[in-house]
Amino acid sequence: MKQKPRSIKSKIYPLMLILLLIVLWQALCMSGVIPPFMLPSPSAVLKAFCSEFRILLDHSYITLQEAFFGLSISIVLAVLLALVMEQCSVIRKAVYPILVISQTIPMVAIAPLLVLWLGYGLAPKVTLVVLTCFFPITIALMNGFQSIEPDQILLLKAMGASEWQILWHVKLPSAIPSLFSGLEISVSYAVVSAVVAEWLGGSAGLGVYMTRVRKAYAFDKMFAVIFWIVFISLSLIWLLKRIKRKTRPWENIREESNQ
Repeated sequence: MKQKPRSIKSKIYPLMLILLLIVLWQALCMSGVIPPFMLPSPSAVLKAFCSEFRILLDHSYITLQEAFFGLSISIVLAVLLALVMEQCSVIRKAVYPILVISQTIPMVAIAPLLVLWLGYGLAPKVTLVVLTCFFPITIALMNGFQSIEPDQILLLKAMGASEWQILWHVKLPSAIPSLFSGLEISVSYAVVSAVVAEWLGGSAGLGVYMTRVRKAYAFDKMFAVIFWIVFISLSLIWLLKRIKRKTRPWENIREESNQ
């Protein structure tokens, strides 16, 4: 009975801090310390959000579509590459440094090239999402494969198990928690990278909407869409955690015992 109140209390503290910051923000704006053209008040942002909610929903559909396609392709490619790298050490040694180097390239610098090569349609946005989300999933899976106890592998080999049997019965189940960890990172990256790709061109999407309101100096609407993107990302992460709890219910008991 004590575990649930303790869990609720751990969530109240950050909510109280966020509420305190919003109140402080509103007080500074109302007192004139921060002029409206520099930072709109929370009430102005909320008013802009309510007035533009229908438009935000329409743009959100396009952005989520790009994020979904890009994330889906990233998962497939990351799983396939991680399996190949796990089974072949030569490929792992050759590809792993390239994966690391690819993450040092700013995605904002790649985005204009993707638009130049692929046009202003859906393709460059999805490609940028794939390039952003592919790496965390791949590395998380590789770490999951390498975290397996060597004694388990030796035991299965002594029993005559093949490499694919070891992969299916030991390595893949052990790597699932790491896969979900990589997905939690990639889910938030997917929405943000789709918005960044939309900055460079397009007819719809939250990034296109942000560009329009920024050029119109409507900073209340700008903050409204920023908070909306944060809400979408947090909702997707929450949904992913719910899926993880449904697929691995025994971990819920372990988490509750540690609280």
